[in-house]
Amino acid sequence: MSTAKYPDIFDELKAQVRDAGLLERIPIRGSIEMAGAILSMIIVYAIVINWETMSPPSWMPFALGFFMAIIFTRAVFISHDILHTQYFKNKSLSFKLSYPFAAIMISNSSSWWDIKHNINHHTWCNVPEKDEDILAMDGAFTLKQKGDKAWLRSLKYLVFWGSMFFMYPAFIIQSYNFAIKRKKFGELFLMLLHWPIVWGPIFYFLPFEDAITVFLVLNFTLSPWLAFGFITNHLGCEVFDKDESEALSWMELQMRTSRSLTGGKFIHWFYGGLNTQIEHHLFPKAPRFNLLKIQDMTRKFAKQHNIKYFETTPIEAYVQINDILKKY
Repeated sequence: MSTAKYPDIFDELKAQVRDAGLLERIPIRGSIEMAGAILSMIIVYAIVINWETMSPPSWMPFALGFFMAIIFTRAVFISHDILHTQYFKNKSLSFKLSYPFAAIMISNSSSWWDIKHNINHHTWCNVPEKDEDILAMDGAFTLKQKGDKAWLRSLKYLVFWGSMFFMYPAFIIQSYNFAIKRKKFGELFLMLLHWPIVWGPIFYFLPFEDAITVFLVLNFTLSPWLAFGFITNHLGCEVFDKDESEALSWMELQMRTSRSLTGGKFIHWFYGGLNTQIEHHLFPKAPRFNLLKIQDMTRKFAKQHNIKYFETTPIEAYVQINDILKKY
């Protein structure tokens, strides 16, 4: 753990970003992206309804599953951004607008995500007492070696890297458990609508073998896509207990517990803006479309004030994560 103190000068950086207009909400651009996701699902329905008349080639179910994985991935990023009020300032409106993408399109709970991610994770990043994300692999990434599951340590690589292919169903299970325990039955109803609305037409119009192929391709594309994006954000970064975190400024906690990735616009699209993780944690309400510009400003600001800026390539991030697993 680094002992160098970060100067508490976040207000100076925030003023620069605000003056550049990069914190302003983007209702029009956000609406266009939401409409694009819905239109893409309409295209899926059109393909499915005309499946038999198209006489599709054998690779068509794989292509459709991959196309739907792209749509679902964008839906995840859209709902994430909406719930951070990046599109619209009104929190209540943002919650309602997230339902078509979170509840119906991907069968996830916005309420669960808001508490788990927006409140606990962003406020207490890499603080084990509050941030459950850092507790993966029985606490391996806390570097405190307090895990007591010997079987997990012996199968660490198989369990961790293999779990990357099951993140999406894990999110669904956690969402349902949360909705039932918190009695969010209205939201649970919307999440259950996912199955007849999204999968009903596919299993009705497509031959069963093709429908199963679409389902499996989507799940085994979407899960690793999300997982390999999420794990680069904070795993392998510094970890603080609650008392230590409270002694740090907002900027120091967020910068020391986050990792940004190098890469251009494709990396930014592929990772849904999560590649600019330091900037997202410093400015969670800043629109994803502005984060590359904010990243340039943050890098220069950190260099100017001799502040460590933790940035790696995606491959380097995975190597660092794997190295920590070796120590577990």
